[in-house]
Amino acid sequence: MTQAPRPRGRPRAFNDKTDQNTVQALDRALALLTIMAAKPGMTLSELASESGQAVASVFRALVTMQTHGIVECEEPGQIWHIGPGAFRVGSTFLRRTKVVERSRQSMDSLMRETGETANLGVEVGDEVLFLSQVETHEAIRAFFPPGTKAPMHVSGIGKALLGWYPEDRVRGIIARRGMERFTTLTHTSESSLLRDLAHTRARGFAIDDQERAEGMRCVAAPIFNSHGEPVAGLSVSGPAFRMNLSEASRLGATVRSAADRVTEATGGMQP
Repeated sequence: MTQAPRPRGRPRAFNDKTDQNTVQALDRALALLTIMAAKPGMTLSELASESGQAVASVFRALVTMQTHGIVECEEPGQIWHIGPGAFRVGSTFLRRTKVVERSRQSMDSLMRETGETANLGVEVGDEVLFLSQVETHEAIRAFFPPGTKAPMHVSGIGKALLGWYPEDRVRGIIARRGMERFTTLTHTSESSLLRDLAHTRARGFAIDDQERAEGMRCVAAPIFNSHGEPVAGLSVSGPAFRMNLSEASRLGATVRSAADRVTEATGGMQP
């Protein structure tokens, strides 16, 4: 019996993720980048303490990455930051999809129509990853810079995506990520979240009613691909005193209309 050929570019051990097939030095360096992204501006000793690595090992990794512009050192004080090389590499992620480019006009319009900050996000690793934002000119506003992540059960975009996911996929995400409580309004039980997602589907948009941060609300709607699957979400977010729940239906219709325009512009279709 003839063995099926392996996909090009993949070694025999492609699916084996055990330690023998990982580069430990690279693994440790990437761990440092993750820490630096979460806590900008750290000293060598702080990075060593946070990562649990030896100071000498951390220094070698930093110097190596510095030669490629992945990190940079700020004088005085020897404070380490993510460098422009990391941005150049990371920004290629945005070019994988037409959604970011095609959503910009709709996001601009959404911000002007609602007066609140417009956001675009996708799911990556069971979390919402914010890709783009158009900020309102209001002094008090929501701020989710590109690259920010949020748990799906407390995010307007997260719930907009979950609302159109198959239930077994939703349950899987809950099982893997849990349902951390952030405020008194956070959904912390599977049954409560599933009821909310049923309401989301029925009305066509999701509401984050101060579930991640007290005093902040978000209204979001999904963007679909050519198979009618939710692949991204569009939202407006702002302080609760400006985004009243009595206005949710009007805002929801506006956000859903903007998300539908992006679906159409990217060749998607409604489910």
